[in-house]
Amino acid sequence: MTERVVLAYSGGLDTSVAIGWIAEETGAEVIAVAVDVGQGGEDLDGIRKRALACGAVEAEVADARDEFAEEYCLPAIKANALYMDRYPLVSALSRPVIVKHLVAAARKHGATTVAHGCTGKGNDQVRFEAGIVALAPDLKCIAPVRDYAMTRDKAIAFCEDRNLPVATTKKSPYSIDQNVFGRAVETGFLEDIWNAPVEDLYEYTQNPATPREPDEVIITFEEGVPVAVDGEPVTALQAIQRLNERAGAQGVGRIDMVEDRLVGIKSREVYEAPGAIALITAHQELENVTVERELARYKRQVEQRWGELVYDGQWFSPLKRALDGFVDEAGRHVSGDIRMTLHGGRAVVTGRRSAQSLYDFDLATYDTGDTFDQSAAKGFIDIYSLSSKIAAKRDLA
Repeated sequence: MTERVVLAYSGGLDTSVAIGWIAEETGAEVIAVAVDVGQGGEDLDGIRKRALACGAVEAEVADARDEFAEEYCLPAIKANALYMDRYPLVSALSRPVIVKHLVAAARKHGATTVAHGCTGKGNDQVRFEAGIVALAPDLKCIAPVRDYAMTRDKAIAFCEDRNLPVATTKKSPYSIDQNVFGRAVETGFLEDIWNAPVEDLYEYTQNPATPREPDEVIITFEEGVPVAVDGEPVTALQAIQRLNERAGAQGVGRIDMVEDRLVGIKSREVYEAPGAIALITAHQELENVTVERELARYKRQVEQRWGELVYDGQWFSPLKRALDGFVDEAGRHVSGDIRMTLHGGRAVVTGRRSAQSLYDFDLATYDTGDTFDQSAAKGFIDIYSLSSKIAAKRDLA
């Protein structure tokens, strides 16, 4: 039986050429798998037909938008996941859902190998391959660009020699990856980290400096999950889409950063993730109202580690699964409403309400009706600072 390779297929030049390239290099039949995670662009049927026209023996397409939002983006919102305190893991979150569909296709079609279009320089090669072996340790992984030196010039020549139905027009100055949770832009003039981003680089967000009226929105959460926007029930996917539109229109969610890649280099990345930033900001504030102090303090440590694991391609790891359990438990009481003003590139919380609130007005007020026993504070401070007081007497003697 002829060997079969499942290829993560986007419909673009590189992965279209990879179909024939892999066949020539390995003698295997290629099954193309395209996964829609809300990246927009060409419809799935058109992508499927192109894969077959480029030589794939089978082509599968999957609309995974709801799956991506519910099973991957929602956990990130509940974990307040921001790699290096800024990046909401736009690309990192999409890789494991794609991996899941690649492995399923490999099992269905009896493939022994999974292929992807990543280079040897980025994080995504790790995310794909670490994910694949975590779900299917017996499968092999190949990357034509990395393993067979499939440069862009060679890809264009390969395409033209065989009259493949792929446009080979001038390359975009940027490398772009996008899905419903956000958009990532790199390379080109951005590689000089002194160069400022230009406005035509952005698609998900409007210029925050443009004068416009503020937009006020109320987001309702149940156990950490956004379930309504301005009182209208929404799915996870709809919540992200609506905040993408409304926060994006106000320029919210632009991020320009130099980040630490897993492979050991620093990379300049420009992101726009209006829905992700608005939802995480709202979720964080509702936690401030509903989560007990010591649990909240410890969760912040968990959030950082959770984000690092996902960034590093460890979505299916035992530690990540265990931390998911902690995040779910910590979010049991994160229910209520957050009011935000979206304006000038910022999502600013202006109101909070929750039946699970730990905020006690009578304890917090300084006016008549204060129920806080201020006389207890002196003894508390004496005991709390006793060890420091004893040490100071020794050290200052």
